[in-house]
This record gives sequence, structure tokens and C-alpha cells, in this order.
Amino acid sequence: MLLLDTHVLLWLRIGDDRLGSIAKMRIDQSWKSGELAVSAISFWEIAMLKSKHRIRIPYTPEHWRKTQLEQGLIEIPLDGAIGLRAVDLAEFHADPADRFIVATAIEKGCGLITADQRILTWQEDLTRLSALK
Repeated sequence: MLLLDTHVLLWLRIGDDRLGSIAKMRIDQSWKSGELAVSAISFWEIAMLKSKHRIRIPYTPEHWRKTQLEQGLIEIPLDGAIGLRAVDLAEFHADPADRFIVATAIEKGCGLITADQRILTWQEDLTRLSALK
């Protein structure tokens, strides 16, 4: 399973050129095989960004989420194991959404696709792919 960081989901859906060709290929493969996922916290992040006018999506966050799920994106809910793992991430930065996303990838055994350098250079065991390649 491949887990998208929040910004990667947004880049994918708006056709942002920053999303690299290798990342697009891996996303496409995962989508076609029914193994493309996002943490539930990503929808919270998107709603927060929209409410602060930092992003524009053409629908309400609720409608946008529903559309993504209807098109085959898998939403991984937060649970106790993910919450506890998020607290225990060694030498990881303090952004709670990033902590939940990384903890989700670890707990669920997903590869994580991101352009966040803090995640890409983090020195712990996490399967990750740069969204920029």
C-alpha cells in the first residue's frame, strides 16, 4: 500500500508539476491496484487549509473527500496504535499532522510518498519515496 502525504494528494488532484514522473508512476500503479491511501488526518489538514484560504478546492472539504473516496482512494482512520506511535517517533519534528501521517505509514506497513525534506531525511525506519522524482 502507498500512503500519500497531504500535499501529494493535493498536487495529484490539481495536476501540480512538482509531482515527479517516478512518483506519478508509483501512484498510478497503486491506484489501479486499489492500494492508494491517505491518512484521515489529511482531510482535516485540507479542511484547515481551505478554511484559512491557503488552498482552493472547488468543493466543500466534505464533498471533496467523498469524491476522492468514491474514486478509489483508501482512507486509513486514526486509531490508538497510530496515536501512540505518533508520540514515540524519535527525533521527529513537532507537526502533529506529519507525526500522524508517518505513524500511519509505519503502523500499517505503507510506503509514504512525500516532498517534505524533514520526513525524507529522517533517520528512522520508514519506507518513503520523494514526490519530486
